[in-house]
Amino acid sequence: MKYLKLIRYQNLIMIALMQFLFRYTYLKYATFTLLTPSGNFLALSDFQFALLVLSTVCIAAAGYIINNIIDQDNDEITKPKSRIVGKTITENAAYNLYVFFNITGVGIGFYLSNAIGKKGLFTLFIFIAALLYVYSTYLKKIIIISNLVVALTLSFSIIIIGVFDLFPTIYEGNIQQMKQAHNVLFDYAVFAFIINWIREIVKDIEDTDGDYASGIQTIPIVLGKTRTAKLLSILLLLPILLLIYYINENLAAFNLVLIYGLLLIIGPLIYTIIKLWSAKTKNEFKHISTILKLVLLFGILSIVVITYSIKNAQGQII
Repeated sequence: MKYLKLIRYQNLIMIALMQFLFRYTYLKYATFTLLTPSGNFLALSDFQFALLVLSTVCIAAAGYIINNIIDQDNDEITKPKSRIVGKTITENAAYNLYVFFNITGVGIGFYLSNAIGKKGLFTLFIFIAALLYVYSTYLKKIIIISNLVVALTLSFSIIIIGVFDLFPTIYEGNIQQMKQAHNVLFDYAVFAFIINWIREIVKDIEDTDGDYASGIQTIPIVLGKTRTAKLLSILLLLPILLLIYYINENLAAFNLVLIYGLLLIIGPLIYTIIKLWSAKTKNEFKHISTILKLVLLFGILSIVVITYSIKNAQGQII
């Protein structure tokens, strides 16, 4: 169990769930029926896609491990009871796990890049693994940049599906259809980036004391907790407005999608805005962080609702 906490298994499960949902709901349906009824245009076999998910999860796990190793002093201040490295797991054992997960993830990436005939894509896995290391050892101390890097890595786990499963099969006859599928992935990646970026800043508010003691510059330390919370409440208007516009432009005909979006995504975001104006304690900000995590989860699950609604509409037309 201690090793599961070290790699933040709940976050890894969310990443894997997200990738499987996108692949086996919208993309699988789109490439078989809606976009290209003549056949399957996904580049990876089911086994190869499972390897892609495993590779992503391994590199993410390595990122969590190196972050725990570097953050030992900070964790001793902010969360001494849940500190793992140096307490329940030795630093040497943690480093061995870090190397194991990185080698496994990058190794699988090398195999998949060659399997689809795009050897250059192998460098993406090396880049992300290196970025997560640089983040933990250097970028984490740079204000704003640290939050952006974390948010971008989550978005990358969505984009990489299109890079490996759609991009290799594009040709002149299906370029418009495949572009549409890519756009759906990109839209979700943008949503995940915005919500996760804001959530990372909320977590910085939670960890202000530890970050200050460790000499890490964060937005809450520079602006103060109250000002940062109010700034985030304003920033949350952006995803709400974007979601309302997106639903109105693309999904207004689907009542189920409207209800789902209002109750499980937009509603909680409005609730979060209200809570940010009154939050003072660490527990209150932890509650807000949990709500944003649920919003991210429900946002990911919405691809199932959207795909179901589209299929149902297509069936009624036929």
